[in-house]
Amino acid sequence: MQMEQLEKSIYDLITETSTNLPKDVRRAIKKAKASENAGTRAAMSLDTITNNIQMADDNVSPICQDTGLPTFKIKTPIGVNQLEIKAAIKRAIVTATKDAKLRPNSVDSLTGANSGDNLGEGVPVMKFEQWEKDYIEMKLILKGGGCENKNIQYSLPTELEGLGRAGRDLDGIRKCILHSVYQAQGQGCSAGFIGVGIGGDRSSGYDLAKEQLFRHVEDTNPNPDLAKLEEYIVEKANTLGIGTMGFGGEATLLGCKIGVMHRIPASFYVSVAYNCWAYRRMAININPTNGEIIEWHYQEGEKIEFKEEASEEAPKKVVELQAPITEEQIRALQVGDVVSITGRMYTGRDAIHHHLMSHDAPVDLNGQIIYHCGPVMQKDDEGNWHVRAAGPTTSIREEPYQGDIMKKFGIRAVIGKGGMGPKTLAALSEHGGVYLNAIGGAAQYYADCIKGVEGVDLMEFGIPEAMWHLRVENFTAVVTMDSHGNSLHADVDKSSLEKLSAYKERVFN
Repeated sequence: MQMEQLEKSIYDLITETSTNLPKDVRRAIKKAKASENAGTRAAMSLDTITNNIQMADDNVSPICQDTGLPTFKIKTPIGVNQLEIKAAIKRAIVTATKDAKLRPNSVDSLTGANSGDNLGEGVPVMKFEQWEKDYIEMKLILKGGGCENKNIQYSLPTELEGLGRAGRDLDGIRKCILHSVYQAQGQGCSAGFIGVGIGGDRSSGYDLAKEQLFRHVEDTNPNPDLAKLEEYIVEKANTLGIGTMGFGGEATLLGCKIGVMHRIPASFYVSVAYNCWAYRRMAININPTNGEIIEWHYQEGEKIEFKEEASEEAPKKVVELQAPITEEQIRALQVGDVVSITGRMYTGRDAIHHHLMSHDAPVDLNGQIIYHCGPVMQKDDEGNWHVRAAGPTTSIREEPYQGDIMKKFGIRAVIGKGGMGPKTLAALSEHGGVYLNAIGGAAQYYADCIKGVEGVDLMEFGIPEAMWHLRVENFTAVVTMDSHGNSLHADVDKSSLEKLSAYKERVFN
């Protein structure tokens, strides 16, 4: 096999997966957008999402800054050297990372050190099997941490909040899958897609669930019982009122695909792999002789282009903010307000928050804004940094730290996605702070708002975890937790649980 050509084919697969949503996913998002009422927070979010999809495609840049842990599934003809393919995948991953098509996401679990090139023990994931066909099939999924953290596995029988007892039957499976959508809320960047694996053991069940994510959004399950269940789940999940980003709304789930395997008598697992709207999976067929791409998958049907003008009504109130922000300005904000930020903000994720608990900040954060973001960065020939993708990360991971850090350093606003919990909400009231929800996955939209990189601290934590000093213009977000004890996330969680409870009674015998 011509290894140079094979490496190029794999690089093209990585680039396409990271930057260009497949046709079936685009059609599902267009349908979701049409279902929302104009002028709502959900409609505004979907408008940002579709703009972002188009920008990523046009710029050939990552749709979402969290390019996940690349997972390859490869089928090879008998006699093909799998070791050579592994080596070519690793080389292509390194090049794609250098070219800012992937964020450096490989971290040593013991030391916390970032390898910087997306290689490491067990990274990327490569799973091989042989088959009788005469070509190589290579699938790739880029599944970010926000949605990966909302994966869930149930061991039947079990008790589920809102739904009661889930037994070892099809109806118990139904309850688990509905609950999996409820528990994700907006933290997995809804509206999302789910793959479900019934049976197996703890590891094979999750593997089966992730395998379902390679199915076409519009296909029909060959098992009539599972086909019915898939349709039921999508229909009922969209009555829960969770909506895009967990802001409330009509579109909560865009697809459900279910697979089944045998199990042992003592174990009955239902494993759910949650995937965000930025559903980045692609596959190619490769000529095993010359390494060239024979065919791209997911090419059926129309490719939706999102070039139309914004269709939602203008928000009733847009508040201009510029740091440093006063407590008085913060106290004037209410849940539901839309803010537009111009000026300076600082990124801070898990490593930064842990560090600040016991260290001084490298900059004066009094009155400032912290952005929960691990951007994709690229350095030019002159040594200047440029932001290639910069959407928000899931904020709930910082719940143990956030309130203490805001009070310690005088931080007035935090930007992230998915909301935070009661400890942070209490601190916002006490200190005079606000939580702003940006649109998860909209990495090109927000990168376009960033007009300059004015510095960086704590680079020893790696590019995603460093504290980047960003100059922004018209950076838009929604107030979802205010300084008066109000939380849209808590409200949506409560109301969606009430709606979930309506599906307690048996449906499938």
